[in-house]
Amino acid sequence: MTWFPAVVWVAGGMLGVAAALALIRAARGPTMPNRAVALDVLVSVVVCALGVEAAYHQHSDTLPILVVLSLVGMVGSVSIARFAGGDDEEDPDAPDEAPIPGRNRGSDD
Repeated sequence: MTWFPAVVWVAGGMLGVAAALALIRAARGPTMPNRAVALDVLVSVVVCALGVEAAYHQHSDTLPILVVLSLVGMVGSVSIARFAGGDDEEDPDAPDEAPIPGRNRGSDD
């Protein structure tokens, strides 16, 4: 008997625990970035699990799925980093504060 099936079972167990913890973080995460990172980790765990399955069964049928999932995970992470971060640039021509209706700006009534 070889050691390869034992390694596959250990890797599957660790990936299962990682997926469970990522799902817990996605459900409980107080902020959107926490949930986004958890779902990104979940996509990574799925990619790893498919890689372990392909290695165990010695086939490359899942290679296109691995590539697509990797690209979706990367695009999702970049999109979240781009749009969730907000726009920190301030407009230099914008007034310091909005004028209050019915009040003259220069008078001290």
